[in-house]
Amino acid sequence: MFTGIIQSIGKIQPQGNDRFQVSLVPSADPAILSDIALGDSIAVDGVCLTVETILARGFVATASPETLARTTLGRSSETGGSVNLEASLRVGSKIGGHFVTGHVDGVGCLQETVQTDRAWELVFSPVPTLKSEWDRHIARYLVSKGSITVNGISLTVAACDSHWFKVAVIPVTYKETNLHTLSVGDWVNLEGDILGKYVERFVGHSPKTENDPTEISLTFLAQHGYG
Repeated sequence: MFTGIIQSIGKIQPQGNDRFQVSLVPSADPAILSDIALGDSIAVDGVCLTVETILARGFVATASPETLARTTLGRSSETGGSVNLEASLRVGSKIGGHFVTGHVDGVGCLQETVQTDRAWELVFSPVPTLKSEWDRHIARYLVSKGSITVNGISLTVAACDSHWFKVAVIPVTYKETNLHTLSVGDWVNLEGDILGKYVERFVGHSPKTENDPTEISLTFLAQHGYG
């Protein structure tokens, strides 16, 4: 489990079809590696990977076929660039963003970047060849003022419809993550809010029993303080 608050920046290099070496960039804070151990989980651009080999300033991990198919890690053109890094959440740690699992739902691409007086506004949309993936796994969890994870970064949806969403990024987040390296058309990993997924699951099922005939519906949730 993660929170979407980026701790460092690294570079990723393929070491075969499914293995990757992640190394901190020279200017990166090495604190994230201070107590790294074999088997630890680290989010790499929002993808939860398990440390298999520890290096002086990085680690090696293997990605499963599902991870390669669902994320930017499986796109050869996307490797070699900078990646956002976050160590897994420890019991008692602050939750500065929102609950992030590191299980990416799919990819999107940057459509527009606009600098305003106080923020950077970024618009993301489906990768044209993967629109069906967006419709199945991304669009259903887009909610205005809800949470979204972009390359492992916890962000708030400023505006959206089923075909795009906009986030407003404060200058420090834009500068200290790989968002500032993105160009229009670049792909990003996206993960919807896990709380929204559970609500969807509950609403989609009606667990009626003889002792408790209550149906969990949108009306039921609204009556009990949700929404």
